[in-house]
Amino acid sequence: MKPTIYDVAKKAGVSIATVSKVINNTGRISEKTRKKIWALMEEMEYQPSVVASALTGKSTYTIGLLIPDLANPFFSEIARSIEDRGHSLGYNIVICSTDYDPEKEAKYTSLLKQKSVDGIILASGFENHKSAKELIRQNFPIAVVAREIPSLEVDTVSIDNFLGGYQGASHLIGLGHKRIAIIARDVWSNRERIRGYKQALEEANLEFDTQMEFVKDSAVESGKELAGKLLDSSAPPSAIFACNDSLAIGVIQAARQRGLTVPKNLSVLGFDDTIWAKISDPPLTTIAQPIREMGYGVMDLLIQEIKGQKHVKQRLILLPKLVERETTLAYTGE
Repeated sequence: MKPTIYDVAKKAGVSIATVSKVINNTGRISEKTRKKIWALMEEMEYQPSVVASALTGKSTYTIGLLIPDLANPFFSEIARSIEDRGHSLGYNIVICSTDYDPEKEAKYTSLLKQKSVDGIILASGFENHKSAKELIRQNFPIAVVAREIPSLEVDTVSIDNFLGGYQGASHLIGLGHKRIAIIARDVWSNRERIRGYKQALEEANLEFDTQMEFVKDSAVESGKELAGKLLDSSAPPSAIFACNDSLAIGVIQAARQRGLTVPKNLSVLGFDDTIWAKISDPPLTTIAQPIREMGYGVMDLLIQEIKGQKHVKQRLILLPKLVERETTLAYTGE
């Protein structure tokens, strides 16, 4: 039979209440006693009942995280930062990958509530506003990271995506490029980046291609496919701004496939500054998001709400930053 809290208390020579306080990190219990009880629970392979804790109104110290695409290194890295911060605060993270599917988003939000998580973090790409509104109506703690949902009163940590798009286009314009293409998936954050990109073009009196296509997903192959179409056109761009690093890697592959050298024949700019930007060949110039700060920030805001430590929703907008490496070069007309 599985050991119970009664078994742990008996072996430790303490009351059930003391064991409960150690599990829930409450009350005045000496460090020596805490360590003894945790060691016994590990030895006996005792696992506190999350459901039982929830039924008694106690915290389960579990947070749900809805991520749209774990194959995208940006989301993997932000999930890791949230998990790191959660662990340091005594919380476990349950990660669900939604594949940008509103039905999966609704399914997972419902499932996480059934599992009695203390709160849920919604990452960029979450489009099921109906599910989010229902959670808010129920006063269930939620927070949003890497995107903004202006219509919802919810804690948010994001970056200034408009500024990121503006910075990227301005960098390429400053290098003398005039035919600058942009490739992106059709999601909120990218629409903001495109808005910033268009503003920079307008200020430089450059035309925006109104026939631009969105990619179906953020995978390397999609970037390669769309970049190939652009490079094979009658008026190919001299620079391509990809709205994430995965797409940018695909652009570099498409260029190589056509005998073009990056950055001599084509400048390539990414977005996010994930591990792929650093190990790319050549290393990728990109717009960096402060991923660690975003993950830590959203976790802190959610925990504060769970603990009832604040009563005002906060929207933290962090600044992106251009990181120059080796995939962009001054345009020479060659």
